[in-house]
Amino acid sequence: MDENEIIQKLKNSEMKLYEVEKHTSSVEEAIDIRRKFIEEISDTNLDIIAKYDLDMDSALQKNIENPIGTIQIPIGVAGPLKINGEYVDNDKEFFVPLATSEGALVASINRGSSTITETGGVNTRVIDDKMTRAPAIKTESASDAIEIKRWFENSFQELKEIAESTTNHGKLLKIDPILIVGNYVYPRFVYSTGDSMGMNMVTIATEKVLNLLLNNTTAKLIALSGNVCVDKKPSAINLIEGRGKSVVADITLPKNIVKNKLKTTASAIVEVNTAKNLIGSAASGSLGSNAHFANMIGAIFLATGQDIAHVVEGSLGITTAEDRDGDLYFSVTLPDLPIATMGGGTSLETADESLEILGVAGSGNAKKFAEIVGATVLAGELSLIGALAAGHLARAHQNLGRA
Repeated sequence: MDENEIIQKLKNSEMKLYEVEKHTSSVEEAIDIRRKFIEEISDTNLDIIAKYDLDMDSALQKNIENPIGTIQIPIGVAGPLKINGEYVDNDKEFFVPLATSEGALVASINRGSSTITETGGVNTRVIDDKMTRAPAIKTESASDAIEIKRWFENSFQELKEIAESTTNHGKLLKIDPILIVGNYVYPRFVYSTGDSMGMNMVTIATEKVLNLLLNNTTAKLIALSGNVCVDKKPSAINLIEGRGKSVVADITLPKNIVKNKLKTTASAIVEVNTAKNLIGSAASGSLGSNAHFANMIGAIFLATGQDIAHVVEGSLGITTAEDRDGDLYFSVTLPDLPIATMGGGTSLETADESLEILGVAGSGNAKKFAEIVGATVLAGELSLIGALAAGHLARAHQNLGRA
């Protein structure tokens, strides 16, 4: 079957998009045919999407379905950024890769990085490290739901052995909280997952545990994910309990650096943070008391092959600021940072190169990467709050964000 025949069958709905590979000699040929089909039915030229250097054969196995090419997003670097962490090399200054189409973002993070580095570095620590999965289980009554809750509590050691039999790296730490809503039970399985982000790992382990429950009780599994995890959605439980890597970063800036680098004062930054990040967020019901964590999280995630939907979780967090006799104490807390240095999208060549820039590619580097992400978020947050306090935000976007 030649190219034209395949395209005609796709047009006539006689062939599914995912079946094209069965009738071609290579993944690249299938990609070209599928793209030409889309070009014809949409009357669009996709010459730029057609240009790529990724190993699409490898990507098709674990990263994408029905591929037609790739997109390209500009990637810049901010730095040097000095970090005083537990896992990073404290003698090294980092240049952070950031993929974005928002003009002025990299420049802003770069200014924050410069301010941090001149001060001597930002302090970063990983507070906690876990991944969660919380199924929805249905029972006949609330009384039965309570019995199921007790079963989880009393059987924990056995369930831990079952869960950990499915993985070489995952450890079941606890099942908590176990929520009951009427006759529904939502146990939140909490795991450590090493350098993998771990969503697939914890899903498989939890399913294995639930097989024992279903074989020994009358309970029914309604959904393997019951939204108490909480995956890829803003939530109070993740803000409080944490998910992925939980990171805190802080710094004290001398008053002269606040004045010379940020063109403002500690008291002005504190007032902006209070009015915007604390009061404004509370008044609007926002779950994140920060200015723009998502900007830095999104740019780093795109550059390093993280699951971009987890920007929703990474945007949760709190910024604090204090005026200490003219010096500025500034901190960011990120309780919910699902990241990885191996597996998933990190295997894509561009992502691997970005992780290599930071020296965190591969096993043993996830917490080091978390410290770098936390430091970068503080740099961007500090720069934006400083720009607002100095009245420079609109001018920066006028100069850098518009042609």
